[in-house]
Amino acid sequence: MLPAPRLLSVELRDLRPDDWPGVARIFEEGIRTGNATFETEVPSWEAWDAAHLPAHRLVAERDGRVVGWIALIPVSPRECYAGVAEVSAYVAEETRGEGVGRELLAALIESSERTGIWTLETGVFPENEVSLRLLERFGFRIVGTRERIGSLHGTWRDVVFLERRSEVVG
Repeated sequence: MLPAPRLLSVELRDLRPDDWPGVARIFEEGIRTGNATFETEVPSWEAWDAAHLPAHRLVAERDGRVVGWIALIPVSPRECYAGVAEVSAYVAEETRGEGVGRELLAALIESSERTGIWTLETGVFPENEVSLRLLERFGFRIVGTRERIGSLHGTWRDVVFLERRSEVVG
């Protein structure tokens, strides 16, 4: 039997503009893994800020240092999809496996439901088994696999598409 993950004591709070250096550092770590995103460069704060919903951006902080972040992106500007958002989450290398992602995801689900979001969705590379297991533990279900949906560094990649329908909203 594997040992239980060491739980990290973190403070969750709203992401602020001055957190960007820490958020960008963690995003860059995710990019370097090759299994977190199709992005190849961290966007500017302005581009990231414009894309993410202001009411749904959280960081996990330990000893004054950002060790994880999670945020929502609207899936469409159309009113009929106002309650559907895409999850983006990253955890610092030094704290992976310590419960940071779990705490962030739980807080984001609560935040999203409090404001009327009825469906959360995300896409995950199939090789990112840790993220897939975490999402499934929180009620995300696999909708399907988008085969060879994008190319990363010259290699076509599949993406597992997951969604979570709120039991509270809708």
